[in-house]
Amino acid sequence: MGLASHFGPWRLGTVPNTTGTTAGTINNMGATIVAQKAAITYGTTTGTAFVIPAGATITGIALYSSTAFTGTSPTLTVSVAGTAVTTANALTSGTAFNGSLALAPTAGAASLLSNVGTTDVSVTYSIGGSALSAGVGTIVVSYMVNLSDGTYNPTSQTA
Repeated sequence: MGLASHFGPWRLGTVPNTTGTTAGTINNMGATIVAQKAAITYGTTTGTAFVIPAGATITGIALYSSTAFTGTSPTLTVSVAGTAVTTANALTSGTAFNGSLALAPTAGAASLLSNVGTTDVSVTYSIGGSALSAGVGTIVVSYMVNLSDGTYNPTSQTA
């Protein structure tokens, strides 16, 4: 396996053109969900994890800690284009955190998650708390590759 670059959308499935009204005859174009990951450590409390493409729809944000974060009230926040899209997720000191991060319950976060905008955006992180003395993990952001305007259907249904 390797890395590849692609400017979406992908033509997926066996029906490239709609010729009827039932499943098996209707175009089944879809978008691919991909992911990027970045290592984080307690010693670097803020940073840019990676850049995701214009128009992307973020489908999930997770943290997998290989070394538990320790200190007083360690937290992790993930932002897209400078706006927090997760809450300040509490990481129990000394306990590994593996799984989805809580998303911020704001309209701004919801808007960015559904479409990051018409230009590529940086995904950044912030580790909070005090007296941090350990902690290593990987942030994973899954997203659907779309066109830069946020749509994923081509204007033409022909192959």
